[in-house]
Amino acid sequence: MEINASQTPQFRRGFRLQWEEAQNCHVMLYPEGMAKLNGSAAEILLLLDGKRTLGEIIAELNTRFPGVPDLGNDVTDFFGQAYEQKWIIFRD
Repeated sequence: MEINASQTPQFRRGFRLQWEEAQNCHVMLYPEGMAKLNGSAAEILLLLDGKRTLGEIIAELNTRFPGVPDLGNDVTDFFGQAYEQKWIIFRD
């Protein structure tokens, strides 16, 4: 799938992000189980609200973490992986 900055990512039905005290980290919960997330993945997914475009999410992360090289490409790559894992879908 070709991902571009104008698309709006959102969690797939049945998937949600949650802080898991027992794991001491954010996790992705879904019908078949759970995936532990590292801090970077959690920071990105916490911005998913079904309203922000990928470009807006990248802009917000650039504001929060200025000077991180290739941040936009890394975030786009992450969303590509999240899409392949079926955690998210994209609206145009």
